[in-house]
Amino acid sequence: MYVTDYYNSRVQKFVNQSTIGQTVAGISGSNGVSLNQFNGLRYLTFDSTETFMYITDFNNHRIMRYLTNSTTGNNGTLVAGGNGAGNNNNQLNSPWGIYYLPSVSNYMYITNANGHTLMRWIPGASSGEFIAGIPNLLGSSSSLLNTPTGIKIDIYQNVFVVDTNNNRVQMFCPNSSIGITIAGNIISGSTATQLNGPRGIAFDSSMNMYIADYNNYRIQKFNKL
Repeated sequence: MYVTDYYNSRVQKFVNQSTIGQTVAGISGSNGVSLNQFNGLRYLTFDSTETFMYITDFNNHRIMRYLTNSTTGNNGTLVAGGNGAGNNNNQLNSPWGIYYLPSVSNYMYITNANGHTLMRWIPGASSGEFIAGIPNLLGSSSSLLNTPTGIKIDIYQNVFVVDTNNNRVQMFCPNSSIGITIAGNIISGSTATQLNGPRGIAFDSSMNMYIADYNNYRIQKFNKL
């Protein structure tokens, strides 16, 4: 199990059945801008062979790549962003969520929490492209986002985005920038059909969806339709 340890600026690896973590990226307790440091790391994802891990470095506005057998203090590789906070296609703006499934697509998908957009980016390219949301414009229509965080894609390249401050989950079909709401309904609440500041998203092998409903202190399961 790999854990992004936000306040310690590191990624911890726990071998199966062990309670002792090993720092595999970052320097414990040291944040910064060097290639072996993080400043507010959020999500991580892996390539299909789990040779590399890709990590959102939130306050450095970049995506970093490390070998999964890395050790603390090793330099990572910058693969997206790193040009300061911004809303141009060569920048990221507080990247939060990330998902990479190279068996399905060459693109890495990234949510810009403070840019209110979804981008796709080929790792190592000098720029990416916006595929949902309008840079630096928040809103609640089907074409806008408000602080997107968690993200997943399926084998059909449908993209599922946790639209945190809209209290909903949006699905974007391939080549469409118009979202379809599949959970939540803009208005925050604690009923079975509402969410309140959701952040994380996961699917099981049957494609049932699980949402970390942050302000309701719960995990909500939505069965596959």
